[in-house]
Amino acid sequence: MLSDHLSLLTASRIALSARTLNLGVLAHVDAGKTSLTERLLFENGAIAKLGSVDGGNTQTDSNELERQRGITIRSAVASFTLGDLQVNLVDTPGHPDFIAEVERALSVLDGAVLVMSAVEGVQSQTRILMRSLRRLRLPTLLFVNKIDRTGARYDSLLADIRRKLTPAVVPMERVADLGTRAADVRPRSPEDGDFATELAELLADHDDTVLRRMVDDRMPAPRELHALLKRLTSDGLVHPVFFGSAVSGAGTAELTEGVREILGRRRPASVGEGLRGTVFAVERTGAGEKVAYLRLFSGELRQRQRVNFHRREPGGAVENYSGRVSGLEVVGARTGGGALPPSGPLTSGNIARLRGLPSVRVGDQLGEADGSEPQYQFSPPIMESAVRSREPGREGELHAALARLADEDPLIRTRTLAGGATSILLYGAVQKEVIEERLRREFGVEAAFERTQPVYFERPLGTGDAVYEFEPHRPNEFFQTVGVRIEPAAVGAGNQFIREAEEGLLPRAYHRAIESAAMGTLQQGLYGWEVTDCLVTLTKIGYEAPRTTAADFRNLTPMVLMQALQKAGSAVYEPAYTIEVDFPDDALSGVIGLLMSLGADVGQPVETESSWSVRAEVAARLLQDVAIALPGLTHGEGTIWSEPGGDRRVRSSVPVRERFDGNPLDHDEYMRFLSNRALGRQPS
Repeated sequence: MLSDHLSLLTASRIALSARTLNLGVLAHVDAGKTSLTERLLFENGAIAKLGSVDGGNTQTDSNELERQRGITIRSAVASFTLGDLQVNLVDTPGHPDFIAEVERALSVLDGAVLVMSAVEGVQSQTRILMRSLRRLRLPTLLFVNKIDRTGARYDSLLADIRRKLTPAVVPMERVADLGTRAADVRPRSPEDGDFATELAELLADHDDTVLRRMVDDRMPAPRELHALLKRLTSDGLVHPVFFGSAVSGAGTAELTEGVREILGRRRPASVGEGLRGTVFAVERTGAGEKVAYLRLFSGELRQRQRVNFHRREPGGAVENYSGRVSGLEVVGARTGGGALPPSGPLTSGNIARLRGLPSVRVGDQLGEADGSEPQYQFSPPIMESAVRSREPGREGELHAALARLADEDPLIRTRTLAGGATSILLYGAVQKEVIEERLRREFGVEAAFERTQPVYFERPLGTGDAVYEFEPHRPNEFFQTVGVRIEPAAVGAGNQFIREAEEGLLPRAYHRAIESAAMGTLQQGLYGWEVTDCLVTLTKIGYEAPRTTAADFRNLTPMVLMQALQKAGSAVYEPAYTIEVDFPDDALSGVIGLLMSLGADVGQPVETESSWSVRAEVAARLLQDVAIALPGLTHGEGTIWSEPGGDRRVRSSVPVRERFDGNPLDHDEYMRFLSNRALGRQPS
């Protein structure tokens, strides 16, 4: 017993002394991100054989569908060690349809490597990712891959990076034999006068001491420049640029050294007291058991420990649950030289696979809710499709399968429709194809996706009050009293629920039922779309005992809430994209005319050396129209960059969400449907 106790203490001390870096590898699709991950694992002894994406045998793309398609679909974690530093590599998808996977990875990272191709350069997803990395102030190194490909660039690519991503970059290497199979890197050193001056001028933009010394013509010493570069990179202000080839291995040793020396010196900070962590991935074993990947930010977690989780539901309500960790495996514990004991304890800054939590979902937060949940960096899905089983009688299996997929990606959000179909939210066509294939392979269900349509949403226009009051000695459909008020909240605030009525007047279970029903009802507003950015206030409550259950309040609340919303009124909004279009001089009038005809909000055109550039905001449903028309207007020379932007009020006829049989749904009919649903009646 004593020896076991001493071994446990020793293991805990080793785990606490080891440094861990949770490093994300991000890129636009096909920039070579997974190949770079494979190269880093191979060169640092984590795998014995170098795999390839084309060969379908890479370490992180372990899913059969990923290997078949040659793209990363789900985030994966693999580890290697650099001396006393354990690096947990989080390989993320590059295709924009799987941006939700990147979203979850960002919430658990200590640093990132943003990969781009030396040929294609800065692409649309590269810009979106860099904006989020800078917004989060996440320490980021840039890696320019494929320097051995024909058409690889150096000076012009650096100019694009400074113009499109950030001017706060410094190339750490020169490239010899660029664009040939012999391409290799030549490191630059602060000992070199030209590089020292370039580095000092960049750092002076972010450090007043260096600026004063430069003004006084006193160049900082090379050691000072190197130390300041590491500090400003760790603060997310400056971004060193490395070059190389993941296929040949050129430059990857220098990148590894940059990871160790620059990113690895920043120790992850704990956030608050007690257990705090984030579930960023969920997978299932062959037996169907859930395995959750958890990044721990503070505290210490052990096997067989009982823990509390919370999640914020789409309507805004917080759901809490608890469970016991039956199995715990620290990621990286079995890598060569790894200091972390496989069965824990899991200490702050590390990642583990947890078992024994059947209710766990991606995005769940370990610990009690305190308002510090991670904020979304990317927009939610903007398309919706109904999914039906191709085989009659298997609708229940289809919905259960989609619900399991939603555990892995909560943003796709499913809901059952009348007639057996299931609605699902999507980012794009590739994601839809992957879901269809996973349903067939993993669940044996042949699914048919109906026409994809944009997702709209509603915001209340004013304030509306409604009350259903139980009155003794007269006929009543309900033996309860519920009064609510609905009013607009700030844009982006989401939905909030507060109580004016005294909480002590009802058992707590009844209050939970009212709040849950209210927030759930907001998923369908006056036009059938989800209602957001509103404040719901419980103004009046009451009931007659003993003829009341929590289910009674769940049935009554939607009716009262919809009456209040009808009095408040609502407006329909649609998702929009921010776009930037580059085109030659002679296409100026044509491009501006196209954007204006689509109702875009067009900014001031900017003239560059030989072309024009214009930014605009356009409805998401019209983005494809711009992409299709642009080549003809610009003789094939126009380019477009886009990212999900804000939203805009629908300016034409207000779209009403399609009814289950495909026919339009008018307001009165929709209100009758809601009332019938609340009373448990079948829709006519």
